[in-house]
Amino acid sequence: MSPINFDINPEISIIVCTYNRAHYLNKAIDSVLNQTFTNWELVIVDDGSSDQTFAVVNPYLEKYNNIRYLKHKNKKQCYAKNAGIQASFGKYLTFLDSDDAYKPNHLESRLQYMKAHPEIDLIEGGFFSEDNILVADYYQSDKLINLKECVLGPTFLGKRKVFFELQGFKHMIYGEDTDGSSLPFMLNQHTRCQDNILLTQKFRKFLKP
Repeated sequence: MSPINFDINPEISIIVCTYNRAHYLNKAIDSVLNQTFTNWELVIVDDGSSDQTFAVVNPYLEKYNNIRYLKHKNKKQCYAKNAGIQASFGKYLTFLDSDDAYKPNHLESRLQYMKAHPEIDLIEGGFFSEDNILVADYYQSDKLINLKECVLGPTFLGKRKVFFELQGFKHMIYGEDTDGSSLPFMLNQHTRCQDNILLTQKFRKFLKP
């Protein structure tokens, strides 16, 4: 495991929102700790979990000063993401779902791309899943689309100003991964897709209730 460098103004803030997923958290957090890029902070936002989430997180809090933990009453994913954004200090913001994992070069690759293209404010990229998953289209609820055709919030990395200019994530009534899909299309600045697959996901089914 690489040494961790922490600054009061870290280069990247990683926001992990979680709700009763204690059994997945170790893998997600360890994937951050194993990054080739180390100037980051990890903000874990607990959306009112009733399981052993804090018991899982606490050993990391005691060991690493660049991991922080927030907890509030259950207010759903968008509120939790916005709380994480408000609590962050990084020049760039990105997200990781609590049941997902980064590949080791995830942050390094994203940051290199952003610095090589300063005109770009926000990028999103690929993911790997063994499942073929269909979700309900937000605008046509009777239509199912393949998740691989969606833009997923957890694959975003963007300049800090972008998320504040957009005033965070909007509330949507179905799967949290699809919530972020509205962000790039609201941007007045340039957005680009980074093609390499750097995120692995263990999916739940995201269908409208």
